Amino acid sequence: MATPDARLAGVELYFDDLPAAKRFYAETLGLKLDEDDPAHHAKLAAGDGFVCLERKGLEHYPSANKAVVFLEVPSVRVAVERIGAPYVVRSDVMGPRPWAAVRDPEGHTVLLLERPR
Repeated sequence: MATPDARLAGVELYFDDLPAAKRFYAETLGLKLDEDDPAHHAKLAAGDGFVCLERKGLEHYPSANKAVVFLEVPSVRVAVERIGAPYVVRSDVMGPRPWAAVRDPEGHTVLLLERPR
């Protein structure tokens, strides 16, 4: 059954090194930390949604390891400059809809899309 009015509430990713993940998403990407349980998870605000970072092995229903987080930002060029080259995998900051793929400390891809004007 299709749910055409569904909206994305959030994304959860699993990590071996939760402190490194939390630093990357909070400090490098600049998301606001909303919940912090160092033994279990960290939840960060991402616009109207959230990104939840959870320590691997604690969930009774873990997902597969493949995940991509999509975040809209005001300027991909500015975001890439702030994040730094070591995290950037590929980017097109000059195209009609600028984007950049960056990697977090455990290899999850975060795709930054420029917010439409």
